[in-house]
Amino acid sequence: MRLTDWGYEIKEGLAISFQAIRANKMRSVLTTLGIVIGIVSVTLMGTAIEGLSRAFNDTVSKIGADVLYVQKFPWFDGGDNWWKYRNRKNLDLKQYRAVREQATQVAALTPAAGTRVPIKYRSISADGIIVIGANEQYVQTAGVGVEAGRFFSQAESNGDRPVAVLGYTVAEKLFPSETPLGKNVKIGSHTFRVVGVMTKQGSFLGMNMDDRAIIPITQFLQKYSNHRRGVELHVKAADINDLDNTKEELRGILRKVRGVKPGAEDDFAINQQEMFIQTFNAIGGVVAGIGLFITALSLFVGAIGIMNIMFVSVTERTKEIGIRKAIGAKRSTILFQFLIESAILSLLGGIIGIVIAYPLSLLVDQILPTSMPLSVVAIAMFISLLVGVVSGFLPANRASKMDPVDALRYE
Repeated sequence: MRLTDWGYEIKEGLAISFQAIRANKMRSVLTTLGIVIGIVSVTLMGTAIEGLSRAFNDTVSKIGADVLYVQKFPWFDGGDNWWKYRNRKNLDLKQYRAVREQATQVAALTPAAGTRVPIKYRSISADGIIVIGANEQYVQTAGVGVEAGRFFSQAESNGDRPVAVLGYTVAEKLFPSETPLGKNVKIGSHTFRVVGVMTKQGSFLGMNMDDRAIIPITQFLQKYSNHRRGVELHVKAADINDLDNTKEELRGILRKVRGVKPGAEDDFAINQQEMFIQTFNAIGGVVAGIGLFITALSLFVGAIGIMNIMFVSVTERTKEIGIRKAIGAKRSTILFQFLIESAILSLLGGIIGIVIAYPLSLLVDQILPTSMPLSVVAIAMFISLLVGVVSGFLPANRASKMDPVDALRYE
């Protein structure tokens, strides 16, 4: 068949299909209802997964792909092993110094410990602020910058100076109308001089990263002696492409300094960004599987509805089919006409579903992050088109096989 013939077939098929749909408006609307529900489901699921994925990637990027976190607890292996991890020896500054002196594949290293302490400036107070003890390399391992002032120096960190760098929102709360630089604040019951303010970081796993203050680790351990969890080590690898060797070097140094016997299990954990990504992908896969199952059920119901109505349409138009065949219409022409009609019905349902899903996604965005890129819309439309073609094939095939003589005698 020539290209011009295909063009004519499509044009004629569309005209007949729209005429049939307009002639049975209510039936067409009810037929597309299942498709509408299915497309709304698949679109909302797609926007939720896409939004969560983007939000997660933005969040987890703050951990740093090249940063390793040496801690007592692994990030995603609690449950029955919780007591075993809890009873491990704390990491301490002795182990930090061993890594600092012996590691060769480390670009930056800081011990870190934290607790919640109120911070006060004159009569203004900020409660529940996370105070972190670290050294001067914290900005490198955390991947953050300084908005105003500076970070404390190595001399201030090693010299046990009472200096502090405030998080962005802490500075806003305590100093709404003046600069915090050079001012003295009370962190708990101890006085610290503010030397800098961190850049705005946003939130991470629901926690405001700007509600914090950083002080030298020695100051932290001296003045907040009720903190008994030891420290953790944040290690920035010298080469992200050699992260596995950096981990092995760290493991060897720590096993030696902590006295772990050969063949015994590590009594510490080396955590990294990849663990978050693997866990999120596993959870996302389960959620997507459940969502696809629900969506498939909705689309199956919609497809059955379209197939049923198309069988009715074929039966109602039997005489028309006989006339068209009698004057020379080919079997492929009849087949194509009814396939176009079922595809249009399904596509209309898809368009209505997209129109409904968009404002619903904005409502969902108030609870969960959502995103509706063009790819999600394109997938939804492709699915609706595919459902229409598949569900309309049997009725269209039946119409195309009709004997023109029998069809003309049909009453």
